[in-house]
Amino acid sequence: MEPWPLVLLFIQLCLCSGYEGTPWCAPIKLKHGDVSCRTPRGEHYRNVMGTRCKIRCKRGYESMNSEVVCMASKHWSSNYACREIRCPKLEMPTYGGYKCSDGSYFNSRCEFFCSPGYSMKGQKTAVCQYNKIWSATAPACVDIDPPKIKCPNVKDKWAEPGKLTVRVTWDTPEGLDTADGILTDVILKGKPSKSEFPEGLHKMSYTVFDRAGNKGSCRFTIRVRVRRCSPLSPPDNGYMKCDSDGDNYGATCYFTCTGGYELHGSAARVCQSGLSWSGSDTTCAPMNINVGVRTAAALLEQFYEKRRLLIISAPTAANHNYRFQMTNLQPAQCGLDLRHVTVIELVGIYPAQVGRIGYRLLTPALALQLRLLLRIPQRSFQMVLVDKQGIDKQRYPFPITAAELFTTIDTFPLRKDEMVLQREAGQTCQ
Repeated sequence: MEPWPLVLLFIQLCLCSGYEGTPWCAPIKLKHGDVSCRTPRGEHYRNVMGTRCKIRCKRGYESMNSEVVCMASKHWSSNYACREIRCPKLEMPTYGGYKCSDGSYFNSRCEFFCSPGYSMKGQKTAVCQYNKIWSATAPACVDIDPPKIKCPNVKDKWAEPGKLTVRVTWDTPEGLDTADGILTDVILKGKPSKSEFPEGLHKMSYTVFDRAGNKGSCRFTIRVRVRRCSPLSPPDNGYMKCDSDGDNYGATCYFTCTGGYELHGSAARVCQSGLSWSGSDTTCAPMNINVGVRTAAALLEQFYEKRRLLIISAPTAANHNYRFQMTNLQPAQCGLDLRHVTVIELVGIYPAQVGRIGYRLLTPALALQLRLLLRIPQRSFQMVLVDKQGIDKQRYPFPITAAELFTTIDTFPLRKDEMVLQREAGQTCQ
């Protein structure tokens, strides 16, 4: 037998048994939605067998099926409840999190936040929509805050006596990163701690980097001061040589006079803590040559370590060699003074001999003693060069040029030191 006749027979039996128009399935009670039903024959009850009901949920809710049918089993064909719409679980941002008003349910509003030291890149909030999709994806928490570093506070430093530098020490500062606390490099621009710093203002800085490449920096200065006295100047016709920097606390300045001049005052002066110079002012006065001494030794003693002597002896003032020598030396007076040379002339034969130093005359007896002491003949021309230590350095039986004389003197060891001082002082015959 075909199935359809069986179904018709079953319906007829049901009608004959009184099923027609009788509530059959449980009445539909729908929360968060509406239901509209259609019975097979327009019965009053909306839950008779064969009734079809359409399910419509409110916004934010959904049902597994949009339509159900009252079956012969007295059950509806499927579940018809309206359940709240739910979005998938949000992804948690790295170095951050979120808080939601209603979990992952419809219309739940979630606010994202980042850990201290991180900034948000993206949407700050996301809302669960009716289509089960969040209105925004999770933002990124990025480290854009620079690390912090505090430089040392170094007070002004004063140099010790005799020094122009100060050894400055400080503790290396530590950087602080508000994100993960991890720093990669701390770089110092300038001299490191425990270095010697010269006088003046020194600008320093520290720079620190974090793992994200952000950098923070700080700056500090180191000022080194040197206590100084008022500057000294070399005396006229003299030299000054100072140690250290010349006018700083603890420096010593030494004074010497050129040949033919005597030092008056302090030969050395020190810059003291009160920033005043010790001793008294230094001057160089012309030598006061005493030609009235009785012995040649007493006369030569006055030139010891001060001047060189060029003693020119001739039997008469008309002597050809004598006249040639004096004529040659007259235009070279600057070169003689530069080399600290004093010329002594001994002319004539005792007792008619004459001695002189410049315009100052020696007695015949003193002139004779000089010839005897230095073994200079009276009856022939001779010239004797004596150094500052009183040593007979060179004898000339014939006249020489000024250039030859100067070449000889410039080879003396002491003369080399003099030349250095004269170059520094700018003394020249040019």
